[in-house]
Amino acid sequence: MKKSEQINMCEFKIIKKNDGSQIGEDITILGYTEKFELVLRDILGAGEVLDSALIFDVNTLNQTTTVVEHPLIKDFLKLIINLNDNTITKMEIENFQTKLNEIKQSL
Repeated sequence: MKKSEQINMCEFKIIKKNDGSQIGEDITILGYTEKFELVLRDILGAGEVLDSALIFDVNTLNQTTTVVEHPLIKDFLKLIINLNDNTITKMEIENFQTKLNEIKQSL
């Protein structure tokens, strides 16, 4: 690499949509584990794991990423991935429906 060449990297602030709080800073990597947990890592590899969260918005202009946390998200991601891979079972669908019905009953 020539001295005049630079690599510019976006470093994001992570904002929690649920309450507007900032939960991460200087994050360069966002991704999901095999257990459908959202991992936030900085350039040094340090970071945080969100158990049941979804990337809601990515804004490169102001270098923010907004995430939504809810207990159903992890199960929903698993359901969609298994549906897409044709590995879903009736039991998984029924378990998700049960969780939705519990929320419905609490309204």
